[in-house]
Amino acid sequence: MADNRIWWGKDGSAEFPSEKKFLSEAKDGVVNKTWWPYDFAGSTRQASAELKALFDGRKAFDTPKPERLIYRALQISTGEGDLVLDSFLGSGTTAAVAHKMRRRWIGIEAGDHARTLCKPRLEKVVDGARRHLETAGWKNGGGFRFFRLGHSVFDEGGHVREGVSSHLAAHIWHAETGVARSGGAGEQAFLGEHAGIGYYLLFGGIPETTVGPGKGLLTRRLLRSLPKFNGPKVIYSEACTLSAEQLREADITFRQIPYEIGAR
Repeated sequence: MADNRIWWGKDGSAEFPSEKKFLSEAKDGVVNKTWWPYDFAGSTRQASAELKALFDGRKAFDTPKPERLIYRALQISTGEGDLVLDSFLGSGTTAAVAHKMRRRWIGIEAGDHARTLCKPRLEKVVDGARRHLETAGWKNGGGFRFFRLGHSVFDEGGHVREGVSSHLAAHIWHAETGVARSGGAGEQAFLGEHAGIGYYLLFGGIPETTVGPGKGLLTRRLLRSLPKFNGPKVIYSEACTLSAEQLREADITFRQIPYEIGAR
């Protein structure tokens, strides 16, 4: 009460008090609201007009969101440099606005309009064309990468799918060494040597590396049958029967699939 943060209505007779929030304390000068009218957050008509202006009057998407709506949401919840994820990218509004607000962003979309709509829209943002969101102070610049995801490497049980060993081998090699893998397609256990370390992947077309469908198992018997390498070794497999002492004696670092596969 002493700080003037309790409000009892215009004439002081409200049944319940409300907490007062001052404009000077709000991020970017915006106080959170539970009701966003069109003049504050845009409208569906404005959203359609924005897309038509970008694509020469063509109706490119049925249910776009206005840029100002996303701007208000990101203004309240993020800061410059934050990472924004939109896993249902739609027409690309979130990515476009996040880019203009100097946020980093990731957009995911299963539909073909990821290529026909979202990609060209974001290219226009980078080029500075049709700057609808003037309040973000955006002109042009930056960039993005467009990727097409392949099939899932792992099945529902966390095991490596059949037929992806070459892709998995290439990924593991790059993650470990930082360089692209040349040569074999990943159907051999020994991936190669880099900086004095030998790398192995026990999956795919390798005798005695499976116990049941897709389950690679590193055993002493299998270890004896692998291509020899005199030096420290990193071996990827789904399971291992060797003890910690046996791994140390053989100079092996064991990495379990899929849990220790990453971008190092």
